[in-house]
Amino acid sequence: MKVIICGAGQVGWQIARHLSGEKNDVTIVDMSGDLIRRATEALDVQGVVGHASYPDILERAGARDADMIIAATYSDEVNMVTCQVAHSVFAVPRKIARLRAQSYLTAIYSDLYRRDHMPIDVVISPEREVAEAALQRLAAPSAFDTEYFLQGQAQLLGITLEAHCPVLNTPLRQLSDLFSTLRAIVVGIRRKDGALFSPEPGDQLFEGDQAYVFSHVEDVERTMEIFGKESRKQERVVIIGGGNVGLTVAQALEKGPQRVRAKVIERDRARAEAAADALERTIVLNGDGLDMALLDEANIDRADAVLAVTDDDKTNLLVAVRAKMAGCPMAICLVNDPSLVPLMGPLDVDAYINPRATTVSSILRHIRHGRVRGVYSIGDAEAEVIEAQVLSTSPMAGRSIRDIDFPEGALVGALTKEGKVVRPSGSTRIEEGDVVAIFSLSADVPEVERLLQVSIDFF
Repeated sequence: MKVIICGAGQVGWQIARHLSGEKNDVTIVDMSGDLIRRATEALDVQGVVGHASYPDILERAGARDADMIIAATYSDEVNMVTCQVAHSVFAVPRKIARLRAQSYLTAIYSDLYRRDHMPIDVVISPEREVAEAALQRLAAPSAFDTEYFLQGQAQLLGITLEAHCPVLNTPLRQLSDLFSTLRAIVVGIRRKDGALFSPEPGDQLFEGDQAYVFSHVEDVERTMEIFGKESRKQERVVIIGGGNVGLTVAQALEKGPQRVRAKVIERDRARAEAAADALERTIVLNGDGLDMALLDEANIDRADAVLAVTDDDKTNLLVAVRAKMAGCPMAICLVNDPSLVPLMGPLDVDAYINPRATTVSSILRHIRHGRVRGVYSIGDAEAEVIEAQVLSTSPMAGRSIRDIDFPEGALVGALTKEGKVVRPSGSTRIEEGDVVAIFSLSADVPEVERLLQVSIDFF
């Protein structure tokens, strides 16, 4: 497949990294010669320096015979015009655009832009993706990462193991014996040194590890208890930042069945007033989220969670620290800079959301159509969870899991047979039509896709 990626920032670079690693013909376009040089030196891609929406630049990038264009520059307008030019001039079959401005999104989602007027096949909204990720974190307060699979029947949980965890120093094979009815399986472990790997049955869990666990949604509460985490009900939430993300989260909480009571703190007066007008029951306070007096006014000591989603990473981290010091039991941060992630543990931040990772996961979901149902990126694109339906031509079809030649960094986390979730074991036989969710380190993704027979069917 021939793909043109417009924008060589973190999102464009990660998408190029994924697609080039899967032997696709990738060309990346950006105004910055330094970013293009970085991409071409580190990845197996071609680079073009120039304005992504200019027809002559797209011509140089090979738009005449491209299968797909992904417009992920920092400008909404450039992304939209790029898709228009790709459609009108070069007839590129599939066009994906990342858009941030709420005004554009409102118009597009309300069908005011018809496809023949604004030919974008898929719109990716980072703010909407981040808001959804934030709501998932709040729904699983004891997990630092979470995502749903298999039509919401299975959930991936990222769990930090503490000293009181009952299953420390226990080989994973013994966990299966001790909790034989538990529909959960550990698919990934990150040690204190930062190394992420897919475990063997004899591997043990240690204090400070981060474990990625697949669980049936009905067994999530029991799974969390087994790993030493208490179920905490979220009734009061303080949101720091009343921009698109904070506002979307507050609106969702107002409409949710749990009737969570939220308070929003926004520094910009005009934005605070706009948020107050858009919300019905949520209290909006105008001021600096770092102001301890304002946090006290928001009753931070009685809140069940604080969600810091301003556009400044350091502000988010500092707000989280102050909220925890004031007695708030849970802090979730929006963090763009992956180099700040190692600070989460020392600062006692419970969970973080990386906008780039959520956007990359969303774009990959739309790129890998065919039999792939979903893709979720883990960490700094270190691993993926791929959900896909097993084809009759797949080397997996008709074989037991123990007999399938999975790469070392891949594990089946969950699967459905005739719509019913099954906890996988070595004797589980995978049949045509089953839907599997596979955890795989990034280096092993091409081999997993070969086993699934999906890499040639993108759209």
